[in-house]
Amino acid sequence: MSHSAAIVTGPGFQDHDVVYTYYRLIEEGWDVAVATKDGDPVIGKYGVPLPMDKTAKPLIAFDDLVDGEWDAVILTGGHEAPDRIRQDKRVLEFVAGMDNAGKVVAGLCHGPWIMVSAGVLRGRTACAYIGLRDDVINAGATVVDSDVIVDGNIITCSYYAYVGVFMRAVFETVEKLAA
Repeated sequence: MSHSAAIVTGPGFQDHDVVYTYYRLIEEGWDVAVATKDGDPVIGKYGVPLPMDKTAKPLIAFDDLVDGEWDAVILTGGHEAPDRIRQDKRVLEFVAGMDNAGKVVAGLCHGPWIMVSAGVLRGRTACAYIGLRDDVINAGATVVDSDVIVDGNIITCSYYAYVGVFMRAVFETVEKLAA
């Protein structure tokens, strides 16, 4: 069974987050799209360009995000990108729709800021990078110290160094929800 994921990001993204998640999804045979505000190229915090290479599909725009079309959404970190993205109603509606549909909503490092603004963390258990821990608590989540937390279809990861564990959780959760 083939799966699909949308990686939602923007200027100043955490390069490690996007590079690792993108290529791991591709390696597992997933259909992957990277979404930016208008589908325009962006540059990461440390200079990685999107699209990343000549084999990458063109970027899609936030307008192209339809919650029923994806098995998972990956919300990557890098202080700047998630803070910009969480101000965009299209992304917030998409993330809330993915949650309502029971699809995987996964936030890495600062990515859960988008989940906070989309209102999908209330009543959930999550972990959080120290820089947004208070925001996640104030959004109604119970925050525990952990590398990765899976609460139903919601996945949070506290720091990009744990991205391997994070991606295993994404794959396992999508499989479990599809069964």
